[in-house]
Amino acid sequence: MSGRHLVMGGGGFLGSHLCDQLLARGDQVVCVDDFSTGRRSNVAHLGEHPGFTLVEADVSVELPVEGMVTGVFHLASPASPPDYLARPLQTLAVGSEGTRRGLELAHRHGARFLLASTSEVYGDPEVHPQTESYWGNVNPVGPRSVYDEAKRFAEALTMAHRRTLGTDAAVARIFNTYGPRLRPDDGRVVSNFLLQAMQGEPLTVYGDGSQTRSLCYVDDEVRGLIALFDSDLSGPVNVGNPDEYTVLQLAHTVVELLGSSSTIVHLPLPADDPTRRRPDITLASDALGWWPTTALEVGLARTAAYLAEDAGVTAPTRPTAGGAGADDSARE
Repeated sequence: MSGRHLVMGGGGFLGSHLCDQLLARGDQVVCVDDFSTGRRSNVAHLGEHPGFTLVEADVSVELPVEGMVTGVFHLASPASPPDYLARPLQTLAVGSEGTRRGLELAHRHGARFLLASTSEVYGDPEVHPQTESYWGNVNPVGPRSVYDEAKRFAEALTMAHRRTLGTDAAVARIFNTYGPRLRPDDGRVVSNFLLQAMQGEPLTVYGDGSQTRSLCYVDDEVRGLIALFDSDLSGPVNVGNPDEYTVLQLAHTVVELLGSSSTIVHLPLPADDPTRRRPDITLASDALGWWPTTALEVGLARTAAYLAEDAGVTAPTRPTAGGAGADDSARE
């Protein structure tokens, strides 16, 4: 049965793909975004869709949505380090007031609420891989704390609403996600490396590159969020790819994939940069039947093609295009 779902932050990288998949399965979507970090072009193709409504608003100030709502997805927040470091107070506001407004709207309508939290709640983890029962190792006063603590507070508020008022709410912890619609100036490792490689510039690796990341292609990520939304789980539930790569491995993969002449340079490691990041997705796999299926090289090639067009740079010379079976990676 289709529903009418509100997507807070629906103009963002991840939120816009969520709007696409919800509409594709027959739901109606109300997208709310102030486009401070999202882009109108991400949802421009949906403008004539009969099931799509766009509301421009800052959800930490107001949530002006009319009519019945059956689901609320809270994805509104700066997500890349350059974005949240440039907007520290706004990031804290959307994690606190934005979450409260979304929860109150969901509660009034008897709707299901899904919070898009983050692996950053684990901080620089002392447990590896990270399970949902791990409480994390976060610096609450460091420069990255504006994002980490905004999400930790949002999780606490979501669970308090569920326990106190009976709001049907769930928490997803999202790990590094990449794919088309990443902004060229987003500042995340994948977009940085791909653009640098396409332009023949040195790939900038922070520290010695031994820190690890687990990268999930956006279509897989959205599929996991919808699976959690459709379930009766409250979470938190890790939604990410358990395949772990060092940043240096990723840099070499990008250079090889694109046939680039780029070299690799090392810069000082930013403060509080996590050294390891890998989700344990046992819960998502067992309870939701979800796991990622898109191979890294396939996802990188698709992302590179998008960034090349978006940034007006030379297209990748040796993309590993997705042929038959290209998305069928082995389940862990």
